Amino acid sequence: MDDEALLRGRVYGADHDDPDPGPRPGHRYRELVAGPLDGLLLDVTDWSDEQLAEGAGLPTEIGFHGPGGRAHYGPRAGDPRRWDWSGDTP
Repeated sequence: MDDEALLRGRVYGADHDDPDPGPRPGHRYRELVAGPLDGLLLDVTDWSDEQLAEGAGLPTEIGFHGPGGRAHYGPRAGDPRRWDWSGDTP
């Protein structure tokens, strides 16, 4: 992900009313690809190497299972800055 794309992105979990929902200086992000959170950036600034390798199940109301569901994302082979969607769970 180039710097220009990063600057245009919206961060997962940012308030809808936030006038600046984009990335913050000094933070690290992963781009979420496909699935219900496609195109959002995930702030992984304080994540350990193990957590980054694992990926994450992110709460979302817009996934297959609606409110209370999770969308699962993990690092893409060859490009760990992009996390691919692997499915939703309740």
